[in-house]
Amino acid sequence: MEISSLQAALAAFAEERDWQQFHTPKNLVMALSGEVGELAAEFQWLTPEQAAQVMDDPERAEAVRHELADVFSYLLRLADVLDVDLDEALRDKARLNEERYPVAKARGNALKYTAHQDGT
Repeated sequence: MEISSLQAALAAFAEERDWQQFHTPKNLVMALSGEVGELAAEFQWLTPEQAAQVMDDPERAEAVRHELADVFSYLLRLADVLDVDLDEALRDKARLNEERYPVAKARGNALKYTAHQDGT
């Protein structure tokens, strides 16, 4: 499915339940933050090795998939309500990151882009 189709399905779901009144940008951001927290909770206290294997446990895998879907749903709804074209926004951000993180300076390290600027 395309993003716009997913957004239309989520908007219809909300409209059928008269929930669009609650889907303000503030509320959607708060809901998105909460769902990210629930996703993080699935990984809390796991070692890096355990986290890398989380999808091998069917019960944990299902919980992670559900939380990812919740995060994605709220992100799509928020973008729809704010009339943000996520495809365009992602492409713009990717171009900006290519400028901020040139391969020659960023390869193999996790420094913030400001560390790659001349004179720093």
